Amino acid sequence: MRSRAISTCRETADVATEDAVRAALARIVDPSSGTDLISADRVRSLSVKDGRVSFVIEVDATRGGAMEPIRQAAEAAVKALDGIESVTAVMTAHSAAGQAPKAPAAKGPIPDLGLKDFTPKPKEPDKPAKLPGVSHVVAISSGKGGVGKSTVSSNLAVALAGRGLRVGLLDADVYGPSQPRMLGISGRPSAAGNTILPLRNHGVTVMSLGLMVEEDEALVWRGPMLMGALQQMLAQVQWGTLDVLLVDLPPGTGDVQMTLCQKTDVAGAVVVSTPQDIALIDARKGIDMFRRMGTPILGLVENMSSFVCDGCGKEHHPFGHGGARADAERLGVPFLGEIPLHLGIRMASDGGAPIVAQKPDSEEAAPFWALADRLIEAGVAR
Repeated sequence: MRSRAISTCRETADVATEDAVRAALARIVDPSSGTDLISADRVRSLSVKDGRVSFVIEVDATRGGAMEPIRQAAEAAVKALDGIESVTAVMTAHSAAGQAPKAPAAKGPIPDLGLKDFTPKPKEPDKPAKLPGVSHVVAISSGKGGVGKSTVSSNLAVALAGRGLRVGLLDADVYGPSQPRMLGISGRPSAAGNTILPLRNHGVTVMSLGLMVEEDEALVWRGPMLMGALQQMLAQVQWGTLDVLLVDLPPGTGDVQMTLCQKTDVAGAVVVSTPQDIALIDARKGIDMFRRMGTPILGLVENMSSFVCDGCGKEHHPFGHGGARADAERLGVPFLGEIPLHLGIRMASDGGAPIVAQKPDSEEAAPFWALADRLIEAGVAR
């Protein structure tokens, strides 16, 4: 009994604590300010579990490149602690509090402009870069939250993998990163030098910020921080050789969507909506944004299209029916199909095994297989 107790104490001592990690990071000093990372309050989302450490370093947007040696030094300091198996440090940029861009001084009288003159014009984008080893990048988008975009993304990824493709899924929905739960993935990604090693399940290679923070922890980030995290997850993750990388975007038409389209060669976008008018209004805005960014629209998906009542056996349409198909025809984009509102789809996703993986031959899985086949036929997923 005594030897067992001694062994247990030794094992506990060999595991680094959060205090030890913070002490190591407190020794990393930014030469420009003379302040260490902890005193400067630059460390966010620190997680220490089973020898795996992950954290985020917040930096000023203007000093992103200059802070890379600091990030490397922070990783090295934590790796040197006893009991550490892997360290993942993500660097994101933010603007200094209270600072806003200064508007140029007006020259001459302000003209009386009509409303049409205020139509936003997108900034001329840099030439998008192709991700090494990735044949096609496909954005999965929705104008509004709550329409089932992430459920479609996870099932589509598993269906494409089931068709024999090499598939990756980037969970870029930083405010609601649900792919770790939907794909049954837990634990922290490890790192090899400056490269983050993603996790894998159901034949899909997955990276998500949800793997680097606790499930109930909110990411309170501004736009520049989101853009920095997205670019790092694209460029510094070891995706390997992929036929297609699906990017599960946050709802709306914001910084993450624009950054993806401007910086990355995107083969096309799939827009998910429910059939109700309120969701379709925002879906049309999403389609318009992608067109402005020069990104092809692969098509529109109508999710939660209908459900069959267990009691009466009749098909019902709680959100209306056919709205997405009609909008697709009116806007001149492909209609990719209808996905039913089914309890089995929801339970499978909550349980960590999408319905395509759990019941591949079921009626409720069939629309996801059909969606995968349509993308393969379109040539953007093979």
